[in-house]
Amino acid sequence: MAVSNRLKNQHLLWRAGFGPMAENAADLDKVSPKELWNVLVKTSAKKPEKIEVAQNLVDGLYKGVQDVANMQKKELTNDQKKQIRDQSRDDLKNLNIRWLEEMINNEGQLREKMSLFWHGHFACRVINSYFQQELLQTIRENALGNFKDLLREVSKSPSMLSFLNNQQNRKKKPNENFAREVMELFTMGRGNYTETDVKEAARAFTGWGFNLKGEFEFRKFQHDTDSKTVLGKTGNFDGDDVLDILLEQKQTAKYITKKIYKYFVNDTADDKKVDWLSNRFYESGYDIKKLMEDIFTADWFYEEKNIGTKIKSPVELLAGIRRLLPMEMENDQAQILFQRTLGQILFYPPNVAGWPGGKTWIDSSSLMLRLRVPQILTANDVLDIQAKTDDDVQGGMMEAAAKKLKAAVKGGTATTDWTLVNKIFEAVPREKLLQKITDTVLQTKSHVPDTLLEKYLNKESRENFVKSAVVNLMCTPEYQLC
Repeated sequence: MAVSNRLKNQHLLWRAGFGPMAENAADLDKVSPKELWNVLVKTSAKKPEKIEVAQNLVDGLYKGVQDVANMQKKELTNDQKKQIRDQSRDDLKNLNIRWLEEMINNEGQLREKMSLFWHGHFACRVINSYFQQELLQTIRENALGNFKDLLREVSKSPSMLSFLNNQQNRKKKPNENFAREVMELFTMGRGNYTETDVKEAARAFTGWGFNLKGEFEFRKFQHDTDSKTVLGKTGNFDGDDVLDILLEQKQTAKYITKKIYKYFVNDTADDKKVDWLSNRFYESGYDIKKLMEDIFTADWFYEEKNIGTKIKSPVELLAGIRRLLPMEMENDQAQILFQRTLGQILFYPPNVAGWPGGKTWIDSSSLMLRLRVPQILTANDVLDIQAKTDDDVQGGMMEAAAKKLKAAVKGGTATTDWTLVNKIFEAVPREKLLQKITDTVLQTKSHVPDTLLEKYLNKESRENFVKSAVVNLMCTPEYQLC
C-alpha cells in the first residue's frame, strides 16, 4: 500500500517534532516531505531563548537563605536546608512546565525534539534548579550542532559533574563514576572498553569541578599529572584529552547513531543503515544536523514499517495532544502529575541511563490512564488510576500523586479552542469527514471500525461531530503510536 503524502508529513512531524499543529494540519496534503523538512531546519536554526527560573547558583540552591556566608561554611539550619530544597523543587517544576510549553508552541520543533532526546541521553538528576537550567540551555543550544561540542560542554557542566561525583575526583583518591558513565552511556557503550580504561580515564578527569558561582573549574592541584593509558594511547592526559580519544573511536559514532535510529526511526535497528549513517556521521566530524538530514530525507524513513510503530513517551503524548488541540491550561501542576503517573518527569530521569523507552512506557495501569488523558484534558472528568512506579525516583509517592491528580483534574484542567480544530476540516464533505479526521489523528493503518466509532459520536452539529471524533480517536490504543 502506498503511503500518502499527508501520512509521510505527519510521520515527519511526529518524529522530528511533537506532531501536527492545528494551525497547519490542513496544509499537510500540499507540501512535500522534503519541503517540510527544510521548514523544520529553518525554524530551528536560531538560538533558543533561555528558560530562566533561577538567576544564579545562590538563587537556584539557596534562595530564601539570606546569609550566603553560612552557605559557604555549610552552617545551615535544618529549616534553612528544607527551605532550600522546597524552593529548588518549585523552580524545577516551573522549568519543567516552561520547557513543555516550548515543545508545544515553539516553532523550533526539530530543536526541541532533539533536545528531549539529548535530555534522556545525558540523563542528570540534581535538585539544584540553576544547574539544571544551565544544562538544559547547553543542550538546546547544541542539540543540532556538533556532538563534540555538546559532549564537551555537558561533561563540564556543574550539573553533570555534581550528579556523577566528579567534584570528589582528586589525585590519589580517584572517583570512577564520571569516567565510567562518559564511556558507557555518553560515547562508546558497554563492552567497548576495559576496567583499566575506566580507572585511567578517572585519573585524567581529576581536578574537574565547579566553583560556588556554578562555573566549571579546573583545580590543577587536585589533578593527577602522571602518565595514563586509555584505549591503547599513553600520555599525561587530562579530561579534554580523554574526550578526544573517545571521539576518535568509530564505535562512539556507531553507538550514538544506533541510539538515534532506535529513537527516531524504529525500535528495531537496521544494522546496515546504522553502519551507513554512522560512517557519514563520523566523517562529518559528528555533525548532528547532517545525521538527522540523512535520516529524515531518506526514502526508507517513510516506509510503512517505520510509520505508526513507535510508542509515544508521556511527554510526546501530552505535547502532541496539546498541539492538535490548542488549549489554555487552568492548572499547570496537573501536567507534572500526568508526567509522574505516566512515568516520565522532565529533569527526574529514573537513573543514570535515562528512560528506557519503547514498550516500557506501557503497562496495564499507565495504558488505562493514557487512554483517558484526552478526555480528562477536554472535559470535566474524574480520574481513578494507580500511579506508575518509577525505578528509584518516586518510591511511595506514587499513590499520593494519583490522589493529587484526581483533585487537579476534577472540574477540568483546560479550555480548548475548537475553532482552529474545526478549520482543519472545513473543506471536507460530510461523508468523508470521519475518514479525514481519522487520517489526521492516527498514524496507524488499523483503527477502530467506523461503524463502532459512529456509535460514540455526537451528531448534533458538525462542530460536535468533529470534537467527539477527535477526542474518541485520541482515546484509542492506536493513538499511543506514532
